[in-house]
Amino acid sequence: MTGTAADQRYRQVVLQPESYHAVLRGIEQIVAAVRPTLGPRPRFVAVESPSGRNFLPERLDNAATIARRVIALADRDADMGAMLVRHLLWRQTERNGDGAATTAVMFHIIVAEGIRYVASGGNAMLLRRHLERGMRLILDRLAEMARPVKGKAQVTRLAQSICYDREMSGLLGEIFDIVGEYGHLEIRTGQSRGLEREYVEGLYWDGGLLARSMLPEGTPRLEIENAAILVTNLDLKAPQDLVPTLQATMAANRKGLVVTAREISTDIVALLKANTHPGGFQAIAVKIPTVDVNLQAETVMDLGVVTGGRTFVRDSGDRLLDLTPADLGHARRAWADMNHFGISGGQGDPRVLRQRVAELRRVFHAARDVESRERVRKRIGKLMGGAAIMHVGGLHEVEINARKEIAERTATVLRNALREGVVAGGGAALFACQDVCRQGQEQAMGPDERAAYRILELALAAPLRTIIENAGYDTSHVLAELQFAESGWGFDVETGRVTDMLAAGIIDSVAVLRAAVSNAISTAALALTMDVLVHSKRPETRYNT
Repeated sequence: MTGTAADQRYRQVVLQPESYHAVLRGIEQIVAAVRPTLGPRPRFVAVESPSGRNFLPERLDNAATIARRVIALADRDADMGAMLVRHLLWRQTERNGDGAATTAVMFHIIVAEGIRYVASGGNAMLLRRHLERGMRLILDRLAEMARPVKGKAQVTRLAQSICYDREMSGLLGEIFDIVGEYGHLEIRTGQSRGLEREYVEGLYWDGGLLARSMLPEGTPRLEIENAAILVTNLDLKAPQDLVPTLQATMAANRKGLVVTAREISTDIVALLKANTHPGGFQAIAVKIPTVDVNLQAETVMDLGVVTGGRTFVRDSGDRLLDLTPADLGHARRAWADMNHFGISGGQGDPRVLRQRVAELRRVFHAARDVESRERVRKRIGKLMGGAAIMHVGGLHEVEINARKEIAERTATVLRNALREGVVAGGGAALFACQDVCRQGQEQAMGPDERAAYRILELALAAPLRTIIENAGYDTSHVLAELQFAESGWGFDVETGRVTDMLAAGIIDSVAVLRAAVSNAISTAALALTMDVLVHSKRPETRYNT
């Protein structure tokens, strides 16, 4: 390498075998920090507050959050490995809500054992290929083990294994037993120290009344029975554009009109107020939520399906002058306040509604990124009409925000479990998948394939080993007992006994485990084929002060 003495303090290109060792150093530091958090008896990790010594350190037991607190390692070579596992753990949690610590311990075993094998003369590319093939077999085995979630008690038990909060798990078990896997759950800051929940009949959107003057004095919410719904995302300016709609609503003997719009003029507000009579006909305008044009169009289309109304879409050149009475949607009841509006008893065609839900479910399963999946899931939940609100309280804002984050993470896991099922928890399901690896070793055609299955067998036992160690038990003694147990049996650290995990109610979401296996193996296989590390040159200081 060339350059000044200052430049040479930072190697810009790192080759084998140093690159392997550097990456592994970084991985081991992050995994060592998160390993204590795995299991029902986790240990805690203290993270220094960035604000200084006047504040107590954070006390964390969430692997992904701990990893995110590591901004960079001083060793630039090791930092590449650290950032690789940091991103891996956050991706696992962001999409699946849980499983980061499980992912971490499996990932570490695969990388460490893989490096040892390659250093002894193995072929990294062939090893990667066989690891990925073994991964697919393990994923299939987990899918075969999956059992549907049955009843509120099982949902509550799963929630308890994630959040370790009895009150929260009880409420979430009740909520998801009522609203189902796609049901809309909103988590808000509460006014008390505890947790509260409420259920909303029908469906609702963010985005309330377009003018406060539409809300009667001293009334927090306005309700309209037997309402006509004008479904549009147009900007309404001229009163004459809305007159035919009002006439059509009154001709249909509806008790009120709800107009959805992006914006309305003061003249439109005046027109609606002039046609509103206490105890009689009511007319209001509510805003379509979000400024995103695509999301607005989706909301309008979904609202049209639920209410049976024609959608007047801004980008399609639709005009309200073309409206007929048959174009209006209808609902048994509509309501609005300054932040939300909702309907119950939409009069749309049930067959069309089922078709839309089925179509969105296909889109949901095909979506690859978290944001797209979540957007589609919310649409499905609104169309199906199940909605709940959980109010999260606490002593101070930091505690409230932490509990809200845990609640959202737990809700994600529960949704996945309701959709894909559960398996024996406590690392037992992964431990049972070792038979796939043993069979693979017996049928292997060469040393690289045999090594890959041996490494995967070790990785699948790592979560169970870690849970036992974190709970303070003798790992070798417990594993010796499990060698003679049936598939699906594991170690209950609460009772200190080997038991049938499903029968004991100790379960894991199969979606979380499948994602952990996929993420750990695919990322480790990638790491094993990273031969060279290339650093950017340290930026020079451009200005002297």
